[in-house]
Amino acid sequence: MSADSAGSGGVSSGGVSPEQGADRFLRHVALERGLSENSRGAYRRDLTAYAQWLAGRGIRDLAEVTPDTLSAYVAELGGAPGAGSGGRSERDPGSDPHPDRDPGLAADPADPGPGPEPAAPPPRRLAPASMARRMSTVRGMHRFLFEEGALPAHAGSGVRTPKKGRRLPKALAFEEVEALLGAIGGDDPVSLRDRALLELLYASGARVSEVTALDIDDLLAGGGGDAWGDPERALGEGGFLRVTGKGSKQRIVPYGRYAGRALAAYLVRARPQMAAKGVGTPALFVGPRGARLSRQSAWLVIKAAAERAEIAAEVSPHTLRHSFATHLLAGGADVRTVQELLGHASVTTTQIYTQVTADTLREHYLSAHPRAK
Repeated sequence: MSADSAGSGGVSSGGVSPEQGADRFLRHVALERGLSENSRGAYRRDLTAYAQWLAGRGIRDLAEVTPDTLSAYVAELGGAPGAGSGGRSERDPGSDPHPDRDPGLAADPADPGPGPEPAAPPPRRLAPASMARRMSTVRGMHRFLFEEGALPAHAGSGVRTPKKGRRLPKALAFEEVEALLGAIGGDDPVSLRDRALLELLYASGARVSEVTALDIDDLLAGGGGDAWGDPERALGEGGFLRVTGKGSKQRIVPYGRYAGRALAAYLVRARPQMAAKGVGTPALFVGPRGARLSRQSAWLVIKAAAERAEIAAEVSPHTLRHSFATHLLAGGADVRTVQELLGHASVTTTQIYTQVTADTLREHYLSAHPRAK
């Protein structure tokens, strides 16, 4: 999409179409905020849906958007009567299992001529958390364009969205984590890689996307030596990771002996064979053809291990990260330390894990104390 598309959208000279506004805002967040490709993809999907909604109502210039317009959008996202979705809840596009896919913003609709405007696409009924994220993106674009002088007013000012429900993260019990990690047997290259991947995810608490983005040079040896030349000596007693998180912010995260030994076994006995089939990559985790392991492939590894371990609890790509944080806090770790390890910008995000721990303590108390009930 380019700025030249203004004419096709029917925007008067000097106006800003939703597509143009989205392009400008996305360039801004990419350059000024240093957001990751995944975050930019989520922004683009949110603005795609918003542009389609505006187009369905004949709004082709963002200057025509008012606070009432955005309030109506919020109401429809929440499944208000007359929204056209019949209260049907759909999966939020932000949870696309292939988030690297870039659908692109929809082009301006063709001029329908003298007939009626095209019908609005059925809105998606979103959960409060998804709605808050969607509207944060939309308001951010309007505020940016207003501050840049491209819009006469900030339509998002004062528009409220429902408060996000406090959804507690789902962590596995320690015994379930052990079963998950022990579910991968065998000494073939794929099994060695998968065991190292799962051990490192639980040992570090890193996001799946952060672990698959690691290069071998991001392994900071704990035992001295070189992770390339002598992995067993360098990594066997544990060490540190250089993790690049959201906003391209780096943090140093420790890992222990279990993960270190699994990594050393993978680097010595598996990775050389797998990497030899590719064109050469610094990636720590690679696939059978030698290319960097994708997030989707890593998630399939977690899912398959959970099935083999017969874990009844729901397992997601974040399960080991949630379990890492919950088990640290239950073991007496300070919430600020856990915040640093997880890479949370705000301690408020980390404190939700303290609620999980408190709930567990209460359950044990109620079941064990003779006068608790």
